[in-house]
Amino acid sequence: MCSSISSYTMKILVLLLILIGLTNSRIYSASIFGYPGSFNVLDYGAAADGITDDSQALLNTWNDACSSSAGSPQISGSLVSPSSPSVWTGQDSSQWLAFRNVSGLMVDGSGTIDGQGKGWWDQSCRYHPEMALKFILCSQSSISNMYFANSAQTHILIEKCNGFNVNNVMIQSPGNSPNTDGIHIQSSQNGDDCISIGDYSSNIQIYNIQCGPGHGIRLSPQDYFILIGSLGKGGHSAQVENIHVNTVFFYGTTNGARIKTWQVGRGYVRDVTFENLQFNSVKNPIIIDQNYCDVRGACREMGTGVQISNVVYQNIYGMSSTDIAINLNCSMSVPCTDITMQLIQLTPATPGRQVKAYCRNASGQEYGIEPGPCLFGV
Repeated sequence: MCSSISSYTMKILVLLLILIGLTNSRIYSASIFGYPGSFNVLDYGAAADGITDDSQALLNTWNDACSSSAGSPQISGSLVSPSSPSVWTGQDSSQWLAFRNVSGLMVDGSGTIDGQGKGWWDQSCRYHPEMALKFILCSQSSISNMYFANSAQTHILIEKCNGFNVNNVMIQSPGNSPNTDGIHIQSSQNGDDCISIGDYSSNIQIYNIQCGPGHGIRLSPQDYFILIGSLGKGGHSAQVENIHVNTVFFYGTTNGARIKTWQVGRGYVRDVTFENLQFNSVKNPIIIDQNYCDVRGACREMGTGVQISNVVYQNIYGMSSTDIAINLNCSMSVPCTDITMQLIQLTPATPGRQVKAYCRNASGQEYGIEPGPCLFGV
C-alpha cells in the first residue's frame, strides 16, 4: 500500500533513506547506530535482502522517529525500487518516495536510492512513473551526500518549497535513458544543483556541477541535467527569474546552457546568468529555443511567446561537437532582449572543422566571443 505522512515542524536527520509516501520499497542493507536517537529499520522488521517489500517497516521507523524526543533522530537504510513495472499494477506509480509539509528536514547520508528504471525505459515514456523522490511544500530543508541511480524518469522533484538546499548529491543514469532529469524544481525558491527548472521558480543558484553524459543544463523539465525550459506549455504563463548558474563542467552532453519555451506560452524568463562554464564535446553549448512546439522542425511563427530578457553568458569556453556552437532562436513577435555575451571561446571538437554562431531576433551586447558576432545592437 502507498502510505503518506505529513509533519509540520520537525528537524529530522535521515541517513541513507527516504520514507514518506512509498510503495514496494526494498532494502539491500541497513546501518546500525549505537547511540541514542538512532532508528534502525532492521529493528522494525525490515528484511534488508533486496527482495522483500519493506515499506511498512520503513513507515513504522519514520513514525517512531517523528514522535521521538531526540533533537535529531536518525533513520538508516538503503532503498531499491522493484525492477519490474508489473509490480506497480493497481498502485500509483507516479509516487515512490515523497516528503510533504515538512519544515527543517535534513536528508543526509552516503547510501544509494536505486530506481531500477530499465524496465520502464523499455516501455513507452507515457507509462513511466514521474519521480523517484519528491519534496512538496517543504521549507528550510536540505538533501546532502546522497547517491541516486537509474530513476524511471526524474530522480528528484522539489515542488512549492522555500529555502531548500541540495549539496553534494550524485545522480547517475545511462546517457540514453529517456527523461531521466537529475533534479527538477517547480514553483520553488531554492538553491540546488544538477537541475531542470520549470515554471514559477525564482532565486535559484546552481554551482560546482559536473554533467554528462546526458543533456546538459536547461530551464525546463525532461531528460536534461540542468535546464530552464518547457515553459509556457499549453499556453500557460511562465514566471522564472533570478537564476544563477556558475562553475559547471559538461562532457558529452546534448545541451549545455539551454533555455526552452513553448511558442504558445506567455509570461517571462528574466535575470538569468550562466558563467564559468566549460564544455567537452557538447552538441549545443549555448542554446535558446523560444519557438518550441510539438513537432520538431515544423514550428510556424506565432504571435505569442514567453519573453526572455536580461540573460548573461560570460567566461565560457570549450568544444562543440556540432557546427553551431551558439544558437539563439528567438521569436519574431516576442524577441529576446538585453542578452549579454562576453569572454566566450568555443572551438570544434573535431580538428579541421569550424563552428559558427546563429542568432535570430536576439539583441544585446557582446565582446570577446568566438564564434561571433551574433547579437543585434552591438
